[in-house]
Amino acid sequence: MSKETKNNDNVDDPIDEVAQISRRRMLQGAGGSIAAAALLPASRSVAQPRGPRLPRGADVTGRLATYMAGARDMALPANVALAAKHRTLDTIGAIVSGAKLIPGEVAIGYVRAQGGTPEASVATTDIMTTAVNAALANAMFGHADETDDFHPFTKAHPGCSVVPAALAMGEKEGSSGLEVLRAITLGYDCCCRILMALGPAHVRATGRAAEGFSATFGAAAAAASLAQFDETQMRYAISYAVQQTSGVWSWVRDVEHIEKAFDFSGMGARNGVAGATMIQAGFTGVLDALDGERNFIDAQSIEPAPEEMVADLGSRFYVEETAIKTFPVGYPIQSPLAAFFTLREQHGLTAGNVEHMLLRLPADGARIVNDRAMPDVNVQHIMAVALVDGFIDFENSHSFERMTDPEVLAVKERIELVADEELAVVEAPRSGFVEVTLSNGRRENLFVSHAPGTPENPLDTAGVNAKVRSLFEPVLGAQRSAALIERVNALEDVADIRELRPLWNA
Repeated sequence: MSKETKNNDNVDDPIDEVAQISRRRMLQGAGGSIAAAALLPASRSVAQPRGPRLPRGADVTGRLATYMAGARDMALPANVALAAKHRTLDTIGAIVSGAKLIPGEVAIGYVRAQGGTPEASVATTDIMTTAVNAALANAMFGHADETDDFHPFTKAHPGCSVVPAALAMGEKEGSSGLEVLRAITLGYDCCCRILMALGPAHVRATGRAAEGFSATFGAAAAAASLAQFDETQMRYAISYAVQQTSGVWSWVRDVEHIEKAFDFSGMGARNGVAGATMIQAGFTGVLDALDGERNFIDAQSIEPAPEEMVADLGSRFYVEETAIKTFPVGYPIQSPLAAFFTLREQHGLTAGNVEHMLLRLPADGARIVNDRAMPDVNVQHIMAVALVDGFIDFENSHSFERMTDPEVLAVKERIELVADEELAVVEAPRSGFVEVTLSNGRRENLFVSHAPGTPENPLDTAGVNAKVRSLFEPVLGAQRSAALIERVNALEDVADIRELRPLWNA
């Protein structure tokens, strides 16, 4: 991949021309079919009510620590276990493919030079190193581009930090696949809940990088679970996560996605595993870091909701709520691509018969993907490639060379993006409307409220397998890819997670 300047999936930049229309008028006037998946119940897509600051002694830290200590023995509901296996496999796909991108190459060089006790493996390589180093490298692979999963409300990226931390700690401890699965489920909960407790919009509005907070908490929970900590040690793990959270939005100026891979995933995975291994070595800490005097939540938020850390624990599982990206592109491009490929199949769309393509995206999403320098987060470029090639895969969506392809550039000139403020709604934060005008003057359109892979429109196991296979095979080959997919889909039957090493290593 070229080392050209890249832009990032969560960046808000002004769009040159923003036109607004009434969403109701748009939907009423649409000449083609309108596809809108049923909206998710409010408990999943809307922030929970915020309460007052808890009185001292409410012991949120202790209640969370008690749950964390027991989570390793909790029987997961079948739907939750399936969701966790899907996210684990999806993240391993991002890890394997990301190892071959620039952030992955840099991480491999760094970790190889560190040496270290051979506790855990670095995917796609022959490196055995400490669990801390392995978590760092594999996590940077996991967010080397925009292939990993995403929580629509908090905008956390749980998989790319939680899964590498769990795999590294699991290898160190010789944990079973079921133990790893339960740790990952717990990690997703803590990753998203910390932002719910602080208020994700508030964190970002004050210039801080919420991902540095969520990744560290998620990874710490997963690693602590596999270390089999008791309630007191879990309190320490929470405190060490508190002290290691960091990050500001300066990552938006990263030009090669290297620091972003560290900020979003590598740092959090490293921090979480480091805290767990230090506590294993006898480190102690503060017992009430979330609710005692000068606690983390009060310090970091002007509208704290500490009860979010424990609300519905054991019945609401955030691992069910993240969006798996069907296409290897930025999240705001998922819905318009889904709409386009449906229209293409229905009406035989080609680069030769489409005169104009109108895209309407929620305003914040449109700003993220408007004509970016990084190909997989440039919506006009990706839609042009989709029209020219008839498909989107990892190779054509990540090619900088295609950004200067005369045929793609010519098609891109026919694509118009409108940032629609009225589409920016909590119930469907990443919808997409596509209208094509054909050479005979006919217009066809489609609105997708929830792309395939979202909780409202989830992928089944076959769909997740197909996505991951396309990421695995160029790196691992068909035979190992099939074997790894099969083992992760039956992760609860794996006696020792280290059995998977031969399938993802060099």
